[in-house]
Amino acid sequence: MLRVPARVVNREVRLEMPSKEGLNVAAEVSILYRAKTENIRQILESSGTSYEEDVIIPVFRSAAADVSARYMAKDMHSGTRTGIEQAIRSQMMETLGAKGFVVENVLLKSIRLPADLARAIEEKLEAEQRAEQMRFVLDREKQEAERRTIEAQGIRDSWAIIAQGLTPAIISYQSIEAFRELARSPNAKVIVTDGKAPMLLTNETNVDPRPATASPTEGTPPRRPVGSGGSSQTVLPPSRTP
Repeated sequence: MLRVPARVVNREVRLEMPSKEGLNVAAEVSILYRAKTENIRQILESSGTSYEEDVIIPVFRSAAADVSARYMAKDMHSGTRTGIEQAIRSQMMETLGAKGFVVENVLLKSIRLPADLARAIEEKLEAEQRAEQMRFVLDREKQEAERRTIEAQGIRDSWAIIAQGLTPAIISYQSIEAFRELARSPNAKVIVTDGKAPMLLTNETNVDPRPATASPTEGTPPRRPVGSGGSSQTVLPPSRTP
């Protein structure tokens, strides 16, 4: 008695898939397939019990090479992997469906790119990340500049509104309030005003800007009055002879 499993079989295959630019990409693929129960007699008669090695694997390798040759190597490592899987499955079903098999799914479990290509892709991704970071920094600085511009415009507009509302009556009222606040203060102070606005003087000592008179130096004879006319002259002491 020959037994053929009717459940889904998972067959893992390692192979090199050619890319559009002529590179070989190492891949590990899972083939999920099953035999139709109504076609088991036909399968055994045409392929025997070794149908997996004689039919399933050759059909898969042919479909995988045909589909992968339509794509660039970098695309096999990106989001187009799902499209590659579906294309391989569809092409396998065109051959295996008539032989009594159903291919449930084809899964690209791992893709290993050539070393030079993998390094080039990594460098490109790093450059894109740096460019994205720079765009983020520029956008942040631009938003900060716009915020400062809006803030400056708001301050300018508020001062313009205040300036328009500063009538002589309001200024006089504010001066009176300032006088009242100064009058309530217990500290001694000197206030100079023109009747419109107060000016508070501090207690700092004023410094005389005129240069100080130099004191007589030692040995200089003092000046003393001579005669009754009120005039004065310098009297020198007698010289000493050696």
